[in-house]
Amino acid sequence: MHLNPYGADAVNLAADLANHRPAVPAELADRCRAAGLVLESAATADDLRHLLATLDAWEAVVDAADDHDRAARLNRMLAAATAYPRLTDHAGDWHLHYRDAGQPLGAILTALITVGTALHLAGRGIHRLRRCAVPECTDIFADTSRTGRQRYCTPRCANRDAVRRHRSRT
Repeated sequence: MHLNPYGADAVNLAADLANHRPAVPAELADRCRAAGLVLESAATADDLRHLLATLDAWEAVVDAADDHDRAARLNRMLAAATAYPRLTDHAGDWHLHYRDAGQPLGAILTALITVGTALHLAGRGIHRLRRCAVPECTDIFADTSRTGRQRYCTPRCANRDAVRRHRSRT
């Protein structure tokens, strides 16, 4: 059952795009398709510029000093990027969009990322979006763990940190 296209998938896409920013429109389109997005038009240089600006603002949400600052930053993004929810069946099944119809890919991604992040933080916890705890790693991840205590972006980083802690004790 597919309940929320704006939740974990959207925030994980945002983290992936922020951690490894696309360099050209074709790469952006390929990565969106790989994430399951149905593209209504070709990606353009304007779409890429729009996305990169969105990712800069989104990283400020990730790095916010506290929960209230995080919410305020995300609320500003939501106000600028979203519209009232509407039902659509453009991809073959009915689902909600939080954007106006006919938007370019950059605007679509901005709405998807902001609404997805808001739903993720409201549903799972305002603290569940952060950077990896390994000092050399700056990757962002959405904590989708059952307990809400994920500290590392990947098992590789978790293992690297565990080995470092073990070696420091011996």
